[in-house]
Amino acid sequence: MGSLEHIPTSVRLWKETVNLESSASDARILLARAVEVIPTSVELWLALARLETPDKSKSVLNKARKSVPTSHEIWIAAGRLLEQEASRDDPSKSADKKAKELEAVDKTIEAGVKELRRHQVLLTRDQWLKEAERCETEGSPRTCEAIVKATVGMELEEDDDDRYDTWVSDAQSALSRGHIGTARAILAYALKFFPERRDLWRLAADLEKTHGTPASLDALLSKAVEHVPNAEVLWLMRAKERWMQGDVEGAREVLVKAFDTNPESEQIWLAAVKLEAENGELGVARELLGRARSVADTERIWMKSAVFERQQSEYGPALETLSAAIQKFPKFAKLYMIQGQIYLQNLTNIPPARTAFSNGIKACPKEPTLWILASRLEEQDGKSIKARSLLEKARLAVPKDERLWAESVRVEERSSGAGSAQAKSMLARALQECPTSGLLWSMSIWAEPRPTRKSRSVDALKKSSDDPLIVCTVARLFWQERKIEKAREWFRRAVKADKDLGDVWAWWLKFEEQHGTEEYREIVKRECEGAEPRHGEVWQSVSKDDVNVGKRVRDVLQLVCQALV
Repeated sequence: MGSLEHIPTSVRLWKETVNLESSASDARILLARAVEVIPTSVELWLALARLETPDKSKSVLNKARKSVPTSHEIWIAAGRLLEQEASRDDPSKSADKKAKELEAVDKTIEAGVKELRRHQVLLTRDQWLKEAERCETEGSPRTCEAIVKATVGMELEEDDDDRYDTWVSDAQSALSRGHIGTARAILAYALKFFPERRDLWRLAADLEKTHGTPASLDALLSKAVEHVPNAEVLWLMRAKERWMQGDVEGAREVLVKAFDTNPESEQIWLAAVKLEAENGELGVARELLGRARSVADTERIWMKSAVFERQQSEYGPALETLSAAIQKFPKFAKLYMIQGQIYLQNLTNIPPARTAFSNGIKACPKEPTLWILASRLEEQDGKSIKARSLLEKARLAVPKDERLWAESVRVEERSSGAGSAQAKSMLARALQECPTSGLLWSMSIWAEPRPTRKSRSVDALKKSSDDPLIVCTVARLFWQERKIEKAREWFRRAVKADKDLGDVWAWWLKFEEQHGTEEYREIVKRECEGAEPRHGEVWQSVSKDDVNVGKRVRDVLQLVCQALV
């Protein structure tokens, strides 16, 4: 205490003296004296407020505001104190009373911002948002929200596009730093100004899906479809989330309301069909498809109608539907593909399958998949020369297409062996035509003898460093070398490069099944479910197989993992 007598205005000395006290009441007495001696020290006022009871803290903070009217920290502390009081467990407190107490937090922060401005204290938007993030980190989410509401509109032009872009950027920045509450508050504020912007609702919905609860997501989507009833994607998201939670009836209700505002929506019709089909209501699904063909009458609805009949092994009705669809939509390649596949795979009847693919190629000569299916049919029928000839024509019709070149290489491998001169020559030509193709570079790496694969992968990365297939191949090379952490890091990079590529997820799971823990395997499955991949050579062949219809993403992932060699 002797030092304080000589330098009574030293904040540091007061703090150190207080820290020496073991009794909270003695520390309070000291701090009460300290703020009398140094009434402009924000630090000392806040320290005293923290030691007092809630009621006395309010009194301390009121005195502090009068003594230091330029301190934003004191206003924020007052908001946090009110939030703490409102959030305290008290069975006698009604929900209305709690809501009013939390509203007081908003009013306090709003008043604080006005008062500070009156005293010429002008914190920038960025400074306020940092304070909001700090409140969130320290466990005061409502104060964080109140700061955002009171300050996120400051310093912005009246131009709507400028404000919209700024707020979206603010939310994404907060999210990237892990401040979910701040991002949520910014989006909620932006939605009051732009309730008609479906992309903003989608951003908010994605945030709730990842970081909120099923209830918070459903509540948000309920508001979203009220404001933008024509946004099919929001209706579909709400229906799907309810279905995923096991509420099939709730999902039906959402889709019925969606139909009222979007009667001709292809996506909503097909979502309703999927819901009924996967819940065993096949008659209802078939009836819905019939109505959809009359009302929406799109090529995709006709295609899905044929696929539905095929899945029920009703090949006659499926082929009749396809014939009618081809009359209406002769340039829709998928109709010919399905027609040919039913004849080839389900009815084992090669001549009409050949005709279907041939008709498809005439109608849609730029569709690589049709050429590939036609070539594989000839291979299956023992006519490798005709298969090669078809692919040569395909490469002329669709130049520089990596899939056609990859299939040409595989025809040579199946015909002459994987390391054959013909296969190597074809692969070299392919890379000349498509020098940045991840698919072809990946094939090229595996075609090398084991000792030279690493140097080949370096060449591949130079040509196309972000291609997910090349990155996945590098991960597999590290796996072969038993560099486990390196392999895991590169698998993560691969899925980050393209989350829609199911084969990459399956390779990663296969790796974790051999070298990872159950925890690592669950991470891959969970993240893959979130990504909902739809592409990949093996992924598509497995997910579109009739026996796998309706299976969850993680089940398909497991099947693809088993199919990979």
